[in-house]
Parts: sequence; structure tokens; C-alpha cells
Amino acid sequence: MKKMTLSNWNLIFKSRTAIAGFIISVLFISTITGCGVRTDDMELEHVVVASEEGRFFGWPANNGMWSWDNGREILVGHTHGPYDGEGGFHSIGHPQLTKLARSLDGGRTWTSEDPDNFVGKDEEPQPSPGNINFGHPDFALRVAATGYHGTNDPRGRFFISYDRGKTWEGSYRFNQLHEAEELKGMQITARTSYLVTGSNSAQIILTARNPELEFANRRDKPFVAETTDGGKTFSFISWVVPWSDECNRAAMPSTVRMDDGRIIVAVRVRNPRDEGLQNWIDTYVSEDNGRTWSFLSKVGETGLHNGNPPGLALLEDGRLACSYANRDLQQMLVRFSSDNGRTWGEEIVIRDNPHTYDMGYPQMVQNADGKMVMIYYLAREERPHSYIEAAIFQP
Repeated sequence: MKKMTLSNWNLIFKSRTAIAGFIISVLFISTITGCGVRTDDMELEHVVVASEEGRFFGWPANNGMWSWDNGREILVGHTHGPYDGEGGFHSIGHPQLTKLARSLDGGRTWTSEDPDNFVGKDEEPQPSPGNINFGHPDFALRVAATGYHGTNDPRGRFFISYDRGKTWEGSYRFNQLHEAEELKGMQITARTSYLVTGSNSAQIILTARNPELEFANRRDKPFVAETTDGGKTFSFISWVVPWSDECNRAAMPSTVRMDDGRIIVAVRVRNPRDEGLQNWIDTYVSEDNGRTWSFLSKVGETGLHNGNPPGLALLEDGRLACSYANRDLQQMLVRFSSDNGRTWGEEIVIRDNPHTYDMGYPQMVQNADGKMVMIYYLAREERPHSYIEAAIFQP
């Protein structure tokens, strides 16, 4: 499939998205092989979010992203540890630490933070005390579970913050959730994806797997958990992706609520029985506040090597944007939808030709200038130890 350059996309949407001010010049020019295109005419800025010589930084999608003040302030989590070239699929050793990076200028500059009482400290979680004010203007929630960097808790836990992630309370249990009949014998494998629905209510899109099944570590399915009493209790509401005989993995949901109330979830998908098949991104939609779900669309392919998760964002003009990496092509990609996710435009290459296919796991938000901030990890020849990067571009 032929891919469109970002500048051509801008021409199509120029009347709707033009912003006064200066245009950031290209910082990196590279030649893309395979299906790619040149990026020398793209209005695109790459900035370093977190990096340290001799350390491996990765997985923003595993660690959460939050924003305030219409995208002026952005907070993103990441994992890092000592660089280990013999470490296997990921060139990271131990110990592995969970930290945060914060921007106060829409993603252009970043500072590192290591708050107390946060993920990776391995303290026994307490029952959720309730009285959580999900509607607080500086609220943030962080989910941790089993099967990835930072914690190993098959029942799941969460942390909350009322000061934009500077300090955290928790970890807390999802009270009563593990008692749901649908989750009996399941392991919670969730990352962080949630929707605040009121001062006392929220929907958290989690994932679970059955450890008794064949290929159990590649058989996750997303589901909706809901609280309406300030986090005192949590209820199982629905499976986003149904269990079936085929039983593909559908994991790491990225969630948005549209202006008309519909909820759209993007998930990474793979067939665990065939390592030779391409992995891909699917979307699902609910028109009844998460009670039932239907398949919406396939966004794109993410290559082999276990694929990549999506970063889904709702733009101020009503379009959807979905970011992901294709590990075979070694590209960071984004596609836009103008019809609520039913169809997607051509892939736009945001980053290409990194040092290794171990890359991606994006998070994405629109900042106060109307530009997209896509955050991911990769390695370059000049930074072979892997680092966190942000790409800033006009949608």
C-alpha cells in the first residue's frame, strides 16, 4: 500500500487544522525502505523524553500517560534498567524501575520524576478505601497487574493521585472485582486505560487471561470494570472482545469516548498459534456505555515479534488518530479516521529505520497548540541503548 506523507495530509486538512505561528523544521532526515516514503518534507519534531547512557528505557504504553490544561502538561510513565545486550528479546537487565517524565510545554521539554509509593515498590495492596474523587481536576489513576514490567499481581491493583502524579496513594485492590463469576480463575494483566464518568464513578478497561489455557500468556481479553461508589466496590460489566474458539489475543486497550457518548477501544491482536502471521490493531465500539460491544474496524498491521499496542486519541476536530509500530518495517506509524473509526486513512510514517525492531508501545495526546504528541521507545545508532522519544506533528 502506498503511504502518504504528513505534508500531503496537512494539505487535505489545511482549512481545518492550520495554526498560526512558526513551523518546526525537520530534525531528522532518513530514507525508509520497504513500503516507506522519505520524511524530508514533513513538519515534524523529535525530542528526547528520557534517556541515560548505559540504560534501557522502554514501554510508555505499559506505564500510562495523562494530560492536563488542554495538553500543556503531559505526564508519561516508562520502565528502565541497565542495558544488557545479551538480555534476550529486550536488551534490559535488572533491577527494572518505573519512573515518570513530565512536560509543561506541550511535549517539547521533559524532566524525570521518581515518586515515592509508586509502581515497583512491591508493597502489599490495601482494600480500596472508597471516597475517591475521580472528577478532581488534577486526578490521575495508574493500574498495575501481572505479566509485564513493574509488578506481578494476578489480582491487579491501582494507585491514585490528586496532584497530577507528583504524589500517589495506594496501591489499592479492586474491591469485589475478583469475585465476579466471569473472572473466576483469571489473572488480571491490565495496563492503564480508563474513563472518568463522574465524581464518584469511572470505567476501567482491564484485561484478563486464563492460565489453564494453551498459550495462556498470549490469550488476554479486555473487559470493562465499573465503580459508581467512589471506588469502594468494582463490578464486572462486559467483555470488550468475546471469547471464541479462535481466541486471538486482544490486549493493551486504548480507549476514547466520542462526543456522542460512544466508547471506542483499540487493541493489539495476534494469533498465538502461528508465529508466522502478522499481528494487527483492531477497534471495537459500544453504543450503550460499555454494556455491549461490536467489532468496528482493523486499523493496521504491526509486524511479527509479538506486534505492538495502539495509542488512540480523539482530536479536537472530531477525528480519531491511532498510532502503533510495525516491527518488521521498523516504523512508527499513525492513521486518521474521519468517520468515527469505521475506516482509516493511509499510514503516515512518523519514525523509521531504528537500530532494532524492539520499539514502539506508543502513547498519544493532542497538545494545547493542536499538535499531536506521540511518545514511544526506540534505539538509534547514536543511542543504541533504547530511549523514550516524542514526535510532535500537525495532524
